[in-house]
Amino acid sequence: MKICFNQATTMKYSTLEKDLELCEKYGYDLIEIRIDKLKDYLQRNTVEDLVEFFHNSHIKAFAFNALEFISFRTEEDFKGILKDFKLICDVGEKIGCRQVVVVPSFDVGDYTVEEIKKETVGKLNILADIAEKRNFKLAFEFVGYPNCSVNRFEQAYDIVKTVNKEHVGIVLDCFHFHAMLSQLVDLKAIDVNKLFIFHIDDAENLPFGVLRDKHRLWPGDGAIDLDGILKTLKDIGYDGMVSIELFRPEYWDWDIEEAIKVGKEKTIEIVSKYFDL
Repeated sequence: MKICFNQATTMKYSTLEKDLELCEKYGYDLIEIRIDKLKDYLQRNTVEDLVEFFHNSHIKAFAFNALEFISFRTEEDFKGILKDFKLICDVGEKIGCRQVVVVPSFDVGDYTVEEIKKETVGKLNILADIAEKRNFKLAFEFVGYPNCSVNRFEQAYDIVKTVNKEHVGIVLDCFHFHAMLSQLVDLKAIDVNKLFIFHIDDAENLPFGVLRDKHRLWPGDGAIDLDGILKTLKDIGYDGMVSIELFRPEYWDWDIEEAIKVGKEKTIEIVSKYFDL
């Protein structure tokens, strides 16, 4: 299994240049590039600079993160999403990164589960048609907050199955899986080829429905049943990548190098019990 770094972990003070430098130093295999960090990078550098870095480095770009809040948007807002998608397709083609995380919307109002599914499938199909032409993959990520329109694993996987395209899959984030009581039995039942991205993290032991990103912890430091998730992934034959993703403000205030170093150490400590790294 390859170890990936998600830039949310150092989001507040770091840059793409700094994260790449330090992830290369500490031997990460992959990186998920935040779209806002990419735009910031391109104010000081060129795409060709990024191409050269990856050409000369062990670490490779795995995915862009993320096209956010794709459903229940105004026409003008959705045009902004399409503009961002074009940017990452243009960059991704040059650096060899052909995958993007896609996130549903929050606070959409009193829509039924069926209406949410119909709307989300429709927007994913629009993006999937573009992705197919550009040879890109879409990784759909549910968010384990009560006010997110798609907040449980089985709901997200049902949407992905309904879209039914080879290049559309799902993101499993341990925090979101835990936060709204998604079930291991549903994870065990999926087609493993539909699991595109695996985010590892942990969480404070708070009541379900209360957890927010600020409550994330390093893997192994919290209350999430990471052993259960990892064993299930092993059982279904997953052996892709694992990405450390934290949004904890306390960790943003750490020295950037220390956060990147500890992130890898914590990931190896937990994941190596089940997978070769």
